[in-house]
Amino acid sequence: MHLLIVSGLSGAGKSVALRTLEDIGYYCIDNLPLFLLRELALGLQRTRLGVAGETRNGAAVGIDARNQPEFLADLPRLIEELRNQGIDCRVIFLHADTHTLIRRFSETRRKHPLTGGELSLAEAIAQECDLMEPLGRIAEIRLDTTHTNVHELRDLVREGLAGTVQASVLLQSFGFKNGVPEAVDFLFDVRCLPNPHWQEELRPLTGRDAPVIAFLERSPEVAQMSADLRQFLDRWIPRFETDGRSYLTIAVGCTGGRHRSVYLVDALARHLDAKGHRVLLRHRELP
Repeated sequence: MHLLIVSGLSGAGKSVALRTLEDIGYYCIDNLPLFLLRELALGLQRTRLGVAGETRNGAAVGIDARNQPEFLADLPRLIEELRNQGIDCRVIFLHADTHTLIRRFSETRRKHPLTGGELSLAEAIAQECDLMEPLGRIAEIRLDTTHTNVHELRDLVREGLAGTVQASVLLQSFGFKNGVPEAVDFLFDVRCLPNPHWQEELRPLTGRDAPVIAFLERSPEVAQMSADLRQFLDRWIPRFETDGRSYLTIAVGCTGGRHRSVYLVDALARHLDAKGHRVLLRHRELP
């Protein structure tokens, strides 16, 4: 029997993941008390998931921090026990950065399950991270939903079950004079390259305008930087995907974020798109 444990941090998309699994044929139960998990798994194994005359792909059980801490701490051992009894049990763990989780709770006005008493929202999230860490460590599929929307998360869940998790790559240009972006996996500084800003006729343009592109393409340094970045990302993005990473953020910065970084990010986006990667594009300093 195929049993999925869907868990992670509150606000990271567990409900969306469960609905996706239900749509593709899983029998789903949300917020199951952990002391019932063994009995449920063994019962479903005996009945082969016969539900209303249909055979399901398997069962998916949502587990979160509303369970008692001692049950959560014991969950990795219980999962291993179920596997030893012939149950194919896998863990999908969803997480996002703290800033994103706080924003999501603020926008939806939902209450975090651990808030109350003296705990602030940020403190509740930190406590939940500690509670769920043992389960996150043993997860076969880890999905970082910091930058994903609902549709992208559904795709990631389906791909994860197929064993073909492919990282979505967010490419972002920015200007150092306005600060470095947060939550970046790779950051590249290209301020050493020739700067179109010092050409008066190019100053009001951007790295997407033909005269600026022509200026940069005449520079051997720009061509070499672009080639080095492509080679680096071609080598390391697959390694992150193999490790189960579902999202990578790559930032390229120049002084103002309007010329060199824009040009290089657009070039990298075309290259990665041609390689079959899912690419998201952001130019922070452009309207």
